[in-house]
Amino acid sequence: MRVEPAIEAHMRRAIELAAAAAERTPADVPVGAVVVAPDGTELAEGANERELHADPTGHAELVAMRAAARATGDWHLDGCTLVVTLEPCAMCAGAIAQARVARVVFGAWDDKAGAAGSVVDLLRDRRMPHRVEVVGDVLAGECAAQLREFFADKR
Repeated sequence: MRVEPAIEAHMRRAIELAAAAAERTPADVPVGAVVVAPDGTELAEGANERELHADPTGHAELVAMRAAARATGDWHLDGCTLVVTLEPCAMCAGAIAQARVARVVFGAWDDKAGAAGSVVDLLRDRRMPHRVEVVGDVLAGECAAQLREFFADKR
């Protein structure tokens, strides 16, 4: 599947954020995220900060969405796209739906904790009050390689 070049560029930025976070705090899993406004401009970005701040909610998606909410002055992220290097988990999927993000674009699938289609699909569950468009596999090879390298170093 081909995605628009701008989204691919945002994914490359998310990959850079993940790499920078891994250098800053080597214990944090390298995941990066970018929130894109409806007009295509970058609103905010984030990377995993769980270890850095001893915060179980310090996932890249939540860090980026918090920054986007501060930037806009509104927790509603209507029309926004969240670009993230790893499929969101259930916690992040719940926050994404609550914030009313329009679309999630991710790179690597998470076959252990993914909540956007691999293990469960919370983002498109008909029982949810807000369903999100989901696009996976964007630069998946690069995103997965970054994660494989991180976990290989831990073994």
